[in-house]
Amino acid sequence: MKSVLKLMACAAVITSLHTVANAKDLVVGVSWSNFQEERWKTDEGAIKAALEASGDKYISADAQSSAAKQLTDVESLIAQGANAIIVLAQDSEAIGPAIEKAAAEGIPVVGYDRLIENPAAFYITFDNKEVGRMQAREVFKAKPEGNYVFIKGSSSDPNADFLFAGQMEVLKEAVDAGKIKNVGEAYTDGWKPENAQKNMEQFLTANDNKVDAVVASNDGTAGGVVAALSAQGLAGSVPVSGQDADFAALNRVALGTQTVSVWKDSRELGKRAAEIAVELAGGKKLNEIEGVTAFSGGPKGVEMQSVFLAPLPITKDNLNVVIDAGWITKEAACQGVTAGSVAACN
Repeated sequence: MKSVLKLMACAAVITSLHTVANAKDLVVGVSWSNFQEERWKTDEGAIKAALEASGDKYISADAQSSAAKQLTDVESLIAQGANAIIVLAQDSEAIGPAIEKAAAEGIPVVGYDRLIENPAAFYITFDNKEVGRMQAREVFKAKPEGNYVFIKGSSSDPNADFLFAGQMEVLKEAVDAGKIKNVGEAYTDGWKPENAQKNMEQFLTANDNKVDAVVASNDGTAGGVVAALSAQGLAGSVPVSGQDADFAALNRVALGTQTVSVWKDSRELGKRAAEIAVELAGGKKLNEIEGVTAFSGGPKGVEMQSVFLAPLPITKDNLNVVIDAGWITKEAACQGVTAGSVAACN
């Protein structure tokens, strides 16, 4: 009898080891909305590194800013054997059928950085309302009154409204008191810099260039805004916000043409997303993920299981933080900066 029990125990151990081995051979697919943006390459590198560390495989597809293509991309990732899918949604509404298809096949989905309001999907991002607050605080600190322009994100991305809500939380009192006047507000189709530039040019024309501050929602739109301001000789005199800590934006911060870029360390975001995708594919439930919180702040109020990471505003005063963290080289951040004008560049 003892011999039988020993054999059963050994078999159980072998079965357990076999299961673990199989769990190390998962396929995680990533559907990118528009891989042309600089920051997604950093995210991808972090996702790949995390999957390599766990012994799992990375596959991907680029929707090239097409919501329709993203639907077929997700189907393709499923057909290629993805055990979990990370989705950076081009359009949070249009992606719905793809999420339903994955859920029907038992494939977990991680909504990456942008909310997909479906309880079958996990949601990982930074606290975007707080990003908006940080942007507004720094612009307000530089220009506590005057004519403000708001260059928002894409209308198809819930983050655009989260950011704007955070911005207005900070500025509402000054707006209500008449110290700040909203002289221009527009969404930026596809978050494209060229669209932000066009919007900014129109607001400058409509206000005879009398714009005192611009709250732009990311670094791409901030780049378009700065280009429009430069054409009118206003760059550097009008505070401008952004986010993502794009290299060009951090250089603008050092040069003084952009006031703040809120740093969301996408290396950590990518790493955590990959880890969560693997855990869900391995059988963990959505509410069993470390650091999970219930979030229902989306437009539809759907309760989502979510993880939120902490952002950090980067200005001239703490530019050294991203340099010291190896996010950007001192040379790239400080290119063209006048000697002695920025401490981090000395």
